[in-house]
Amino acid sequence: MLKVMVFRKVVLTISCVLLTGFISAQDLYQPRSVKKAYENGTRSKDGRPGENYWQNEADYDIHIKVNPPSRIVEGKAKITYTNNSPDTLKSLNYKLILNHHKPAAPRLRPVSDDYLTSGMQITSYKENGISKDWKNNNNSINQMVKLDEPLLPNENIELDFEWNFEVSKQSGREGAIDSTTFFLAYFYPRVAVYDDYEGWDKMIFAGSKEFYNDFGDYNFKVTIPKDYIVWATGDLLNPEEVLQKKYADLLEESMTSNKVIHIVDQEDLENGKITNQSKTNTWQWKVENITDIAIALSNTYNWDAGSVVVDQETGRRASVQAAYDEPSQDFKKMVDYAKYALKWFSNHTPGIPYPYSKMSIVRGFADMEYPMMANDSSREDPDFTRFVAEHEIAHTYFPFYMGTNETRFGFMDEGWATALEYLIGSENLGKRKATENFKRFRVKRWINNPSLEQDLPIITPSNMLSGSGSGTNQYGKAGLAYLALKDLLGDEDFEKSLKTYMKDWNGKHPIPWDFFNSFNESTGQNLTWFWHAWFFTNNYIGYAIKEVEFGNDNVNVTIENVGGMPAPFDLVILMKDGSRKVYHQSPEIWKENSKKAEIQLKGHKNISEIKFENGIWMDANPADNQWRKK
Repeated sequence: MLKVMVFRKVVLTISCVLLTGFISAQDLYQPRSVKKAYENGTRSKDGRPGENYWQNEADYDIHIKVNPPSRIVEGKAKITYTNNSPDTLKSLNYKLILNHHKPAAPRLRPVSDDYLTSGMQITSYKENGISKDWKNNNNSINQMVKLDEPLLPNENIELDFEWNFEVSKQSGREGAIDSTTFFLAYFYPRVAVYDDYEGWDKMIFAGSKEFYNDFGDYNFKVTIPKDYIVWATGDLLNPEEVLQKKYADLLEESMTSNKVIHIVDQEDLENGKITNQSKTNTWQWKVENITDIAIALSNTYNWDAGSVVVDQETGRRASVQAAYDEPSQDFKKMVDYAKYALKWFSNHTPGIPYPYSKMSIVRGFADMEYPMMANDSSREDPDFTRFVAEHEIAHTYFPFYMGTNETRFGFMDEGWATALEYLIGSENLGKRKATENFKRFRVKRWINNPSLEQDLPIITPSNMLSGSGSGTNQYGKAGLAYLALKDLLGDEDFEKSLKTYMKDWNGKHPIPWDFFNSFNESTGQNLTWFWHAWFFTNNYIGYAIKEVEFGNDNVNVTIENVGGMPAPFDLVILMKDGSRKVYHQSPEIWKENSKKAEIQLKGHKNISEIKFENGIWMDANPADNQWRKK
């Protein structure tokens, strides 16, 4: 039998050589603020934090009181804010996210009256124990407050707040799920991020973008009437004080159990006496080195739990918990879904053991991630429920393990969660189903829409975008870029480089240029051509078979990259006898010439058809993706 050999030859013109050389040699575009960070040594060209890297920290001690069905929440907090920067801070910027419920707050989409509240009302504010006036007439998320005494480098300040807010009737990322079931997020005043390249984060939250938070330690308490159960970020410190012994024992058993334990079901809820029967109970929680916390509470929700080994070397387990109403039948499998996800992410991609002690998924409406928590919808299709849960759990790594700026660079977390959802989905749903889901939910909206908004570069700041173009850049297009990178590098180098990047920036604030530089350094390659094409251009995926020439014992296929994006594809050769050969082409085929490539195949005769198969990298014009012999 004749051995088939594949040769690749890239066709170059003089102009393309000059153009490609220019793009390969130049540095990627950097904002002036980012250039300054590299000059100051806070970030390094090798992709690691610079020798002068710093970030500030805020530690929170919080106590809130909730008394459903009243939707008024009262809170007290002591914040210890540490200035690790070289700058003297004369003011602090506070984030009051719940002010986006105020009628006059800026929004990107309309809301109903049930969404509107009076926002966050600060009733007391102190700096180092000294009371100061606070104006609540600000409709913005940001409130800059001038300090009585400037905060010097390497010093800290104690900030005391008392506040209240009304839980919105309409539940989204947070709010009232029903009359006695609340999901509380962004419920406390927090100090905004002050970083090394932009200074204070003053970006506006208009309801659709996400967040940028510093790392800190949290101690918090939730005082709630008896018969209410509380789920939250962190570790519950006093289960034996707030739960009856039977249920405290079941919770403890679940921490080491491979089974799903039904801690509380509908019969338990009807019988009552699940919790300590004092008038109120105070649930106490603690968590360290994390970017945020969230809380859920209910007197009608089921409670399932189990655990899974997430670190094979140490045997460390993580608790997995689910809280849901009885009609949400898909949530009855949620603990198993989440256990699988934690195990898969820990041992495959990214291959870093799940870093927290617990993961809780609460039946709400948002399909939204929080550290150690998810607020997910219920659906009739359990596979889709699983698909969403895996996406939210993937966010554990981006942006929580890696403190990325979700607001400005949404593709640094949503893009990775989208790529990870495809990889894990290919395992548990099968490659075909995962590909169908990915194309339907992540790619079609972009590739089938030729509008300007859809083709904006990924690097365009997310906070400057709205509508479907924003979602395309953050989710589908970025997810495709990361998966194309995996195809380019191969599994081993990709996984190694990803782990290096994550190790270097865990608990810190990486920006896109840190990511690009890190992979360049890890692989020993100049990947600027790839980063430029995927992240800095208006390119799209569109290939065309322009010419097929036959020689004595070979066939030359000339391919034009109409859209300019360096994505992988399969070149499929169909024979007259019905047989087929598949030749995979990685994005490297476009490295030297981004516009045209020639593939030479030897040992083929009697070819009837040549075509592309693109998988998730859908082509904008499939009509020119095949050649048939006349």
